[in-house]
Formats: sequence, structure tokens, C-alpha cells
Amino acid sequence: MRRTYKYLLIILSLIIGCVFLYSAYTKLFPIQRFEYTMVDTVHLPWLAAALAARLFIGFEAALGMLILTHFYGYRKWGLKAALALLILFSIYLIYLWVTQGNNVNCGCFGDDIWMSPSASLIKNILLIAGLGLLIRFHHGWRFSKSNMVSMGVVVVLLVLPFILFALPSTQPEWLGKNKYKLDLSSLYASDKKDSPSTNLATGKHILAFFSPTCTHCQMAAYKMHLMKTDDTALPFFFVIGGTHNIQNFWDKTHASGMPFTRLSQDPFIHLAGTSWPAIYFVDNDTVVAKANYVTLSQVQIENWLQNSSKK
Repeated sequence: MRRTYKYLLIILSLIIGCVFLYSAYTKLFPIQRFEYTMVDTVHLPWLAAALAARLFIGFEAALGMLILTHFYGYRKWGLKAALALLILFSIYLIYLWVTQGNNVNCGCFGDDIWMSPSASLIKNILLIAGLGLLIRFHHGWRFSKSNMVSMGVVVVLLVLPFILFALPSTQPEWLGKNKYKLDLSSLYASDKKDSPSTNLATGKHILAFFSPTCTHCQMAAYKMHLMKTDDTALPFFFVIGGTHNIQNFWDKTHASGMPFTRLSQDPFIHLAGTSWPAIYFVDNDTVVAKANYVTLSQVQIENWLQNSSKK
């Protein structure tokens, strides 16, 4: 009986370690989704969110690896740290449930597994109970250097996300002498029913060309929605290509309040090219800079709008 009980605790440790590792893995691809979630729900600044996302994923992966391999560290600090992390995340889930309701994805497993705050709380309660059993009854691997090994694992996995996913550049590609005129006449064709209500060929605008089924386009639109929420003066305009139903695009990006127009395939490709999203800084019908969803920076946009020109 004692041997069976020991084996059950070993299996429990393996399961909990795998859950932590899988949770960290699902937040990596793309890591920007986790960053944007932190901006959206915790209201962190963009750079702080990028740093926090990598640290959180690295720490979660490190705890998962320690629990999986039974290297719990001195006085089982690895198990206790995992317990504290789950309690902290459970407080966040309660906050999310109260502020946004239960029909949202908490992001525990990225976009791989949609999980509501209530379902995730149940999952956390089960994990907390399992960790409690391990803290009380399971010793794990213990030898003279075990604590040093556990600390080494933490350091390596904390640093690894910063190596694999370098902090994003905040600079768009300024075209300088290569800036060019953008023919926007197709947006104002006489037979077009959803032509822009403003003249996009006058003044400064950020024109974003999106395919509604493109994952990177969805990421960019979600990021622009967050920026617009923070600064309503940002002059974003979406041009959405093709004839697909775009309700799913709005559901994923929360950007249905953005001004937009639709373009059929040929005029869309003529303006945007074949690599999407295409995000242009347009100054009086001239493209002066380009960005993607990673390099798109609210600070850079605001600085550009305040300056009369970009050399």
C-alpha cells in the first residue's frame, strides 16, 4: 500500500509539472498575444507587458520542469512557489470574472484551449490541492546539490524566453527618400457604398490593410484596438480585403469600433501587396513609414503625429 501511495504521488507530480509546462508553451506562440492580454486586462505599459510576459512564461516553465523532475529545492520551495503563483493567478481570474464576465478566454492555455475564468478557477483549485499533497507527503529528489540544480533550472528558463523572443523593436521602417505616393482612388470609387467618410489623402493617417483570416492581421488589429482605447485621437483606418464574413475578425480583435472599408482582391493587393498586414504611416497621400504588428508603437505614432515631418 505504501509503495502504491508513493507511485501515485510521483504520477501526481508528473501531471502537475506537465500542466505548468504546457501552460507556458501555449503562451509562446505568439508571445505577443500574451503581452497584449496583459495590456488589456492588467493595464501594463507596452514595454512592461513585454518584460512581464517573458518573465512569467520563463518562471512558469521553470516551476513545471522542477515539479516534473521532482527537484523541489530547499524545503520544497519550488512547490511552494507554484502554489503562490496559482493563488496569485486565481485572484486575477476573480478580477477578470468580475470586470469582464465569464464568457472570456482567461488565457491560461493561450489560444490552444479556450477556458473561462470559472473553469480555470476549478482547474487551479485542483492543482492547489495536488500541490498541497506533494508539499505534505512527497519529498522528491534530494542530494547535496539538489537546491543548486533547482536554482540553475530557474535561471536558465527565466533567461530563455528573452533569447528566443527578443524584446520587440519600437521603430517602424522609416522610408526616407524611398517614400512614395499611395493612390487611394479605389477607396472612393463611385460605385463603392462604404467609402471612407474622411479624406485619407489629406493629413496624417495610419492605414492598416488586413486580410480577415490572417492571424498576424488579427494580432495587429487587436493591438491597434488597445492603442485606440488608450488614445482616442490616433488616426487608424482599416482596409479589409476580400469578401469573407468579418464577424470572426471582430470577435478576435475587439476592434469593431474602428473605421474601415472593404476592398475586393485586385485593388486590395494593388495597395497592400501580398504580405499582410501592411500598415502604412500616410502623410498627405505619401507613405513615409511601414510597420508590422510587432514594430507598431503607440509612442512612435504619437511622436510622428506631433512632428511636422519625419526626416
